[in-house]
Amino acid sequence: MIGRKANRRRVESRLARLKLPSLGASWRRRLRLGLVPPLVALAAFGALRGAQALLDQPVQKLVVEGTFQRVTPIQVEAAVAPDLGHGFLSLDLSDLRSRVKTLDWVDRVNVGRAWPDTLIVRVTEHQAAARWGEEGLLNVRGELFTQHAQHSFPELPSLAGPVGSEQDVARRYLAVRGRLAEADLKLERLRMDERGAWSLELEGGQEIRLGRRDVDERLLRFFDVVAPALAAEMPRVKYVDLRYTNGFAVGWRASADAALAAAAAMPDRG
Repeated sequence: MIGRKANRRRVESRLARLKLPSLGASWRRRLRLGLVPPLVALAAFGALRGAQALLDQPVQKLVVEGTFQRVTPIQVEAAVAPDLGHGFLSLDLSDLRSRVKTLDWVDRVNVGRAWPDTLIVRVTEHQAAARWGEEGLLNVRGELFTQHAQHSFPELPSLAGPVGSEQDVARRYLAVRGRLAEADLKLERLRMDERGAWSLELEGGQEIRLGRRDVDERLLRFFDVVAPALAAEMPRVKYVDLRYTNGFAVGWRASADAALAAAAAMPDRG
C-alpha cells in the first residue's frame, strides 16, 4: 500500500436501522370504520409521537471506521458534523453518505446507526493503480478519481489518452502488465493519442509503437517474438515498431541514423 502506516478503527457491531412502532392493521381498519373512539385514537397517536420524540434524541457519539492513508477521520467528522444535531432517527443517512463520498480519495461509504445515540461511518479509500495525465490518478477499476493529486507517485505507471478514454486505456494496461512482468520489463508510460494510435514506453526508455489497428495481435507479437529475441539487446533498443502486417522493425540507440533491423513485411502501417 502507498503512504504512511494504516490507521484502523473498528466498530464493535453493526445494528439494523431502527423502525418506529406502528399501529396494527386491525387498529387502522377500526379507525377507518369509526369503530375506535376519537379519544382512544388521539391517545394512541399521542403515544406514538411521544415515543418518536423520546427515541429521536441528538446523536452523542460518532465512530469512524476504515484503513486510512489519504483520508483522515477528522475530514470525515467535518463532513458529517453539520447534521449531528439532528435526531438519532431523523438523520438522513443517504445525505450523510453523499457528503463523505465527495471527499478526495473516498471510494465507498457505509453509514449506520447503533442504539441508542451512535452514528457509524465506514470508509474505504481508492487504491491508486496508475497516474493519468499530469496530475490525475486511476483506481484499480480504471476510474479517474482525482484530477489534481497532491503527490506525484513516481512508482506508478503513467497512462494518457483523450478525454473519456480513461477506462479503455486502463483496461489495456491491466491486460499487459502481467505479460510485462513475465518478460522482466516494467512499463513507464502507456498512451493512446487523439488518432487512436497506441504506444508503450518501457522503464529503460524504449518505445513500443503499436499503431491503431490489430493492437492485441501486435502486442502478442511483441511478447511472443520480439521480447525474447531482443532480451539480451534491450538496453540498446531505442524503439520497436510493430505497425507492420507480419513483422516488426527495431531502431537502435547506437546511432541517431541507425537503420532498421527488421523481420517485417513492408509497411501497411496505421
